[in-house]
Amino acid sequence: MTPTSQPRVSAKAAQALREAMDRLFSGKPERTDGKLTKNNLWREAGISRATMNRATDVLSEWDARIGTSPASLRDQKQGEEITLLRRQLKQSRQEHQQLQDQVDAAATVITVLLAENAALREQAAKRSAVIVPLARSMAVFE
Repeated sequence: MTPTSQPRVSAKAAQALREAMDRLFSGKPERTDGKLTKNNLWREAGISRATMNRATDVLSEWDARIGTSPASLRDQKQGEEITLLRRQLKQSRQEHQQLQDQVDAAATVITVLLAENAALREQAAKRSAVIVPLARSMAVFE
């Protein structure tokens, strides 16, 4: 064997990586949260990151499978759903702010109307207490 044709990692490490890859892609992780990341791959395999990085053939398989796996498609669907929900949340917050602005404006108008109403009631109460004499017309009694 030439130096370039020698395996870069042991058969045991390569097997551990492939088994970890299968668990991650099937959605049945044992040691990680199941996200399809290379961090999870080496952790799931129970090897070091450096060992994983030397396993170029396994990483090539990973890259080939990552876009077409059911777990990857599920992750993409969840990502799209999260994006949609964030957009809806942003829109709801904007609508909430608009409604809050309308409530604040209505409260201001109500306060002004209450003050005007109180002033008018006070003015009406003062006016009704005053007796205004009527001028007698001489033509009525004649």
